[in-house]
Amino acid sequence: MTATGAARAATTNHRYAFILLGSLQAVLIFTLTAIIVPLPRIAHEFGLEHANLILLSAAYGLSFTGLLLFGGRLADRYGGRRALTSGIVLFTAGSSAAALAPDIGPLLAARFAQGAGAALIAPAAMAVLRSVFPSPTAYGRAMGTWGGLSVLGATLGNLLSGVISSLLSWRWAFAVPLVVAVAALALAPRLLPDTPPSRGRTLDLPGALLATAGISLASYGLVATDARPWSSAGVLVPLLGGAALFGAFLIAERHARDPLLPPRFLLDQRRAFALAAIALSACGTALTFVVLSLHLQQAREWSPLQTSAAFVPFAAALIASGRAAQPLISRYGARAVTTAGLGTGAAGLAHLALTGLDAHASYPQGLLPGLLLLPAGTAASFAGAAVLATTGVPQERTGLAGGVLNTAMEFGPTVLLAILLTLGSDASSLAATGAALAAVAVLNHRAK
Repeated sequence: MTATGAARAATTNHRYAFILLGSLQAVLIFTLTAIIVPLPRIAHEFGLEHANLILLSAAYGLSFTGLLLFGGRLADRYGGRRALTSGIVLFTAGSSAAALAPDIGPLLAARFAQGAGAALIAPAAMAVLRSVFPSPTAYGRAMGTWGGLSVLGATLGNLLSGVISSLLSWRWAFAVPLVVAVAALALAPRLLPDTPPSRGRTLDLPGALLATAGISLASYGLVATDARPWSSAGVLVPLLGGAALFGAFLIAERHARDPLLPPRFLLDQRRAFALAAIALSACGTALTFVVLSLHLQQAREWSPLQTSAAFVPFAAALIASGRAAQPLISRYGARAVTTAGLGTGAAGLAHLALTGLDAHASYPQGLLPGLLLLPAGTAASFAGAAVLATTGVPQERTGLAGGVLNTAMEFGPTVLLAILLTLGSDASSLAATGAALAAVAVLNHRAK
């Protein structure tokens, strides 16, 4: 084979590897949001009370978010591909069990297992991606595209959940993640490089336990605000307990020989700005899905299928902006693209808030402009922030960067929606977690 032919073959292999890893990243967030619309039907089939619905909607996000930092350490310690494969096996088992669950108990366990597998897959995928594109320039270009995959997955989950719940059983919502996971298991040995482990690194189990328990408890406390006031023991105990554990984690990390999350890792100004941008962008997307899903089905009495169809332009704008983001980053820089994306997304949110929620406004005038501006800005800000968050990170800490990036993306919407529930949700009960939060109580009476 000539040098030119070998280069083309390598480029093709890299492209297929990126498609495989990107599909996994997108399906992780798809799995988070795909259960939104089917929740009322699950409640009807299993005879669930509102408290069980809250836990069901939160189960995946709790284990996903709580275990991400430890998942990143495992990826760095044992090698990205090994951690990725282990995560896919667990995710596949959880998806299969969820589709076949006979009752709420097995379904909850399956959702927790899915989240635990996702917490391994997300940072490990970024670690493997670094091996696929070892050049800093090539890796930066790859991250420019990678940044928008999560919000694309959330959008597809929101779209397809309405179609699935209208035409098929809710159990088919788990078919997409199951098919992608099985395909990834078959293709990974052929397409992905065998990333070397970092033998000199420890797991920092005390730090992992403190971080996981702290994030999980705090997340559960925020989710519990849906059904209880902030002053209740059911909210205060997990919130304060989570804060105390996370404070202990930060103290322990200062004295650890090989900390799970080095304090200086978050002090880099570029990385801090990137993580804030990711959290804000994820908040805007989650808020839009929740509020518009409620508004369209409650105020306008649209069907789940019509509601999903309303987000088709959102998905189209997201894909178009994601494709344009990488060239813009190369020309203007990641910080400028991130900033412009945040401004564009904010304009889209403002339009939706001021015009889109008017029940008398037409779809083209009231909703469509916001459903184009918001995803265009979100895709750009995610892409630029992903580049900023990983710039200068050594290869042996790529898993850590992936864990921190995904934690910001999952935890931000949970905080925002808990605050908004407290300020303005007196007629609707929303079960909140991660990148999308479910309109449970409002839809529940419709299923019955």
